[in-house]
Amino acid sequence: MTVHDGSVLVVDAANVIGSRPDGWWKDRPGAAARLCRALTNADLPYELVVVVLEGRARAGVPEGERGAFRVVHASGSGDDLVVQICEEYAGAEVTLATADRGLIARVQPFGVDLMGPRTLRDLVGA
Repeated sequence: MTVHDGSVLVVDAANVIGSRPDGWWKDRPGAAARLCRALTNADLPYELVVVVLEGRARAGVPEGERGAFRVVHASGSGDDLVVQICEEYAGAEVTLATADRGLIARVQPFGVDLMGPRTLRDLVGA
């Protein structure tokens, strides 16, 4: 990861995907791919978007960076990786898309703004 001075959106993909009962549990890789496709096609007001994928969802989108869009695979806890990323970008304007209260409490020391999964889905049309 690199230091970033601009606005960063960090997406807790498991929480965002799981926020809508649309059958995602039958095809986690497909759900991850749909979310990432919606994020890359949307005109978002962030200079960088970082999506954290964990578990079976990792098979849906390869890890890597494409322009201002980065996919990161968690080898263990996705929440731990989200916290690490928020800490790394603490000097930037960071927004975290999640509704996970435990995760929110863990990133509060870094001055992270929050966005709920519904708000993010509405922004990207997912």
